[in-house]
Amino acid sequence: MDGPPKIFDRKLLDRRRRRAAKAAVPGAAFLLEAVADDLVERLAAVERRFDLGAEIGSAGTALADRLIATGRVARLVRLDRLAEARPNIVGDEAALPFADGSLDLAVSALAFHALDDLPGTFAQIRRALKPDGLFLAAFAGGDSLTELRQSLAAAEGELAGGAAPRVFPFVEVRALGQLLQRAGFALPVTDQDRLTIRYADMFGLMRDLRAMGATNVLVERERRPLSRAVLFRAAAVYAERYADADGRVRATFDILSLSGWAPHASQPKPLRPGSAKARLADALGSSERPAGEKAGR
Repeated sequence: MDGPPKIFDRKLLDRRRRRAAKAAVPGAAFLLEAVADDLVERLAAVERRFDLGAEIGSAGTALADRLIATGRVARLVRLDRLAEARPNIVGDEAALPFADGSLDLAVSALAFHALDDLPGTFAQIRRALKPDGLFLAAFAGGDSLTELRQSLAAAEGELAGGAAPRVFPFVEVRALGQLLQRAGFALPVTDQDRLTIRYADMFGLMRDLRAMGATNVLVERERRPLSRAVLFRAAAVYAERYADADGRVRATFDILSLSGWAPHASQPKPLRPGSAKARLADALGSSERPAGEKAGR
């Protein structure tokens, strides 16, 4: 089989994003805006100015607007699959059009969780960065929407005799560092923040996901819509399992953040084995014993 397996229906994702943009529900960009604020705060810790940056695939202009406002990026270009979003470049984050060694900075917010070949995109970004160029990104992962996933599966299994995939799989944070290293990034850093959003009921969450353009786009999704009976049973399960004392239900969004640098000679390097100038035992104030010798009481 040529290329990675097709997990996500990217054309359907585009249609869902167009629908969400046309509806323009007030407040629907709350998650994107929170992630954009966090990425800009992370960038503020880097004491340098970037000549050319690329903002890759983020829905809307929240991240780009904040980056430009910092004055830290001399020129920022936006890449988006949708021409309606009026990007500088109409292109796919799965097939980046940037020349090798052309960017000083690459950033992305909530765009990478629905990629078939995340390692491939990381490798393309690494090649597009100049030496000592910076890559910053954040996207949904981990246990995001676990409450919705489990409630829908329980209700569908109970009433329909089996559950179809309704919430697509997310990347785990522990895998990100390995993916960055495989792509050739130096000094990789990854972490996870958990946002818990509360709703009156499950349907409030589903309305927000629709307004974000973030509904199910799995290739192997069930084409038939859920019946009203399954939906209402799922809402009941959700309330039974995930409601707080005031009756409002919780929804988990795990945001995975990462940073990596294109290698450069000026960056710190790990020491060679055996090159340490001091012994660990001396630093700890303990005695050193040959391997295999048991410590006394």
